[in-house]
Amino acid sequence: MPKVKLTDLVLRDAHQSLFATRMVTADMLPICNKLDKAGFFALEAWGGATFDSCIRFLNEDPWERLKKLKASLPNTKIMMLLRGQNLLGYRHYADDVVAKFVEYAAKNGIDVFRIFDAVNDPRNFKAATEAAKKTGKHIQATISYAVTPFHTIEKYAQFAKQLVDIGADSICIKDMAGLLKPYEGYELVKAIKKVTDLPIEIHTHATTGMSVATLTKCAEAGAEILDTTISSMSMGTSHSPTETMVEIFKNTEYDTGLDNNLLLEIAAYFREVRKNYKKFESSFLGADTRILASQVPGGMLSNLESQLKEQGASDKIDDVLKEIAVVQKDSGYPPLVTPTSQIVGTQAVFNVLFGRYNRLSGEFQDLVAGKYGSCPAPKNPDVVKKALDALKMEKEITHRPADDIPAEYGKLEDETKKLLGTSTVTTEDVLTYAMFPKVAPDFFKKRSQGPVVFKPEAEAPAPAAKAPGQAEKYNVNVNGVNYSVVVSPAGTVAATPAAPASAAASPAAPSGTGTVIIPAPVAGTVLRYIAQEGAEVKTSETVMIIESMKMELEIKSPAAGKIHFLIPTGTQVTAQQPVAQIGGAAVPAVSAPVAAAPVVAAPVEPVPASGGAATPVPAPVAGTVLRYIAQEGAQVKQSETILIIESMKMELEIKSPAAGKVHFLIPTGTQVTSKQPIAEIC
Repeated sequence: MPKVKLTDLVLRDAHQSLFATRMVTADMLPICNKLDKAGFFALEAWGGATFDSCIRFLNEDPWERLKKLKASLPNTKIMMLLRGQNLLGYRHYADDVVAKFVEYAAKNGIDVFRIFDAVNDPRNFKAATEAAKKTGKHIQATISYAVTPFHTIEKYAQFAKQLVDIGADSICIKDMAGLLKPYEGYELVKAIKKVTDLPIEIHTHATTGMSVATLTKCAEAGAEILDTTISSMSMGTSHSPTETMVEIFKNTEYDTGLDNNLLLEIAAYFREVRKNYKKFESSFLGADTRILASQVPGGMLSNLESQLKEQGASDKIDDVLKEIAVVQKDSGYPPLVTPTSQIVGTQAVFNVLFGRYNRLSGEFQDLVAGKYGSCPAPKNPDVVKKALDALKMEKEITHRPADDIPAEYGKLEDETKKLLGTSTVTTEDVLTYAMFPKVAPDFFKKRSQGPVVFKPEAEAPAPAAKAPGQAEKYNVNVNGVNYSVVVSPAGTVAATPAAPASAAASPAAPSGTGTVIIPAPVAGTVLRYIAQEGAEVKTSETVMIIESMKMELEIKSPAAGKIHFLIPTGTQVTAQQPVAQIGGAAVPAVSAPVAAAPVVAAPVEPVPASGGAATPVPAPVAGTVLRYIAQEGAQVKQSETILIIESMKMELEIKSPAAGKVHFLIPTGTQVTSKQPIAEIC
């Protein structure tokens, strides 16, 4: 039996799993020389969420990252994770865009295309595998692993045979949630080996604590390649440690032949690099066995917790985990992997918040209508009918969904030229725009500024040792008043009002306005004002209290002047949302992209807008006003869709609660909070 080969995931999935895909290229390049000497089968370094993260958060060109990595890894294959017809986005693209993307990914440095489809529909592999064949690169066709009544070893083996038929060079079993058990993994590899002699690669996460045992048993069953991550970036929601697997197989027939001394040097490097990203680290570091019951991937679990917190519904996580099982069954048991994990998870959140299927995201409608392909099992017919009615379709799509998408590369190229204000654009820029048309415009504007830089957070200095008999001093805040507290060696306590803090440099006012904006430092609720509206305040004087994460946070004035509050007490605000201002007019205009000051209102019962009374239309969830469907001032019917909100990466239709003229209160592109009025019907 040949020795086992390893693919290391440190440059892609490891930091995607551990700290939200934030690692910058500058932290990858210095260690590439040693990674290149290690002898890996491949290094997974691109695709997945890295492309999105580069342009959304890091101000990096993902194509430039790929070129630099290729130049620094001349002896090692670079692997990317590609979502089949979805490429790196959340929708299906036309075949010409798929072909162009694969061609240019290969040109810029990709050697192995790991291609998967969220619903395991072989038809969704067609365009990507055909394009990859033309490049001469390695095609690794992927089985998205799930545990449901319809996902059996026999069916997985049949699917593997279909992947062989579409031209795969190897097969990957992708276990994104850590659900693949050691002995079931052994049987699955054996079953696939009966239908093909192609190499099999195993991808699993450490989330449930089974990954090391699973990789070991799969190797014993004949899997030739295993996915691991250098130890300092392993475990938790990440993967099995590379060095651990090297030691397990040493001096056996599965010996990897890798040098652990070199690997330990690589681990030491990433141990230091990881400190740069402490603020993005997941709080989950151990094994989460809840996933064995809920079957929710670790990354999806942390994402759901974050989304529920944003919606002010953190206490609903257990209800959502139960509801995910219902939604997954009703939608035909799609495996929970991007984008179906996000689609199913968000719909479960909507079900818990609004009642089961009372509100459907646009993407969930598309999933059950067949626009993402054929799901493994029959769907709930009532849910399908609801989605088809919303989409104004008569029946589910049964053909390859991409057959309905006309060629679109030329149109995207024209849009990119218009966006950049030039007659010539690079293919890479067109493809970047195609993947993320909402994010790319801002990235193109800021690209020349260069990537962001992350540095280790400064640790608080250790308190100086107290000499025997020395008094202890503390600064405390009681009901908004600062006190200096002195505890004598004898135990007596003296408290006196603290001297005012030294004035901090006040932020520059917008040119010509004389106004200084006070943003909320965190998301929370405006609890109470300390200063009076219109009063003169001093620099560093506390003007209001925000409640965030069950704690009270003082908001101080950054400058001296007259205070004007922009947000009523009791209102939820987002981080960096303007909450007050020093100077200027008492009622300032708030324009996009800054979130308009939300007004929290009780849920409004739909009533006809008669007698001149306006019927408010509140946002059902926190999100972003994506686009208007109705025209401003147009006459609309009750239950007619008037606008779209993007929430939790999904699109949600907002319908009119009454007949009348629509008046929009919030500009598109604005973030809104749950229950915030966004329109009114007059």
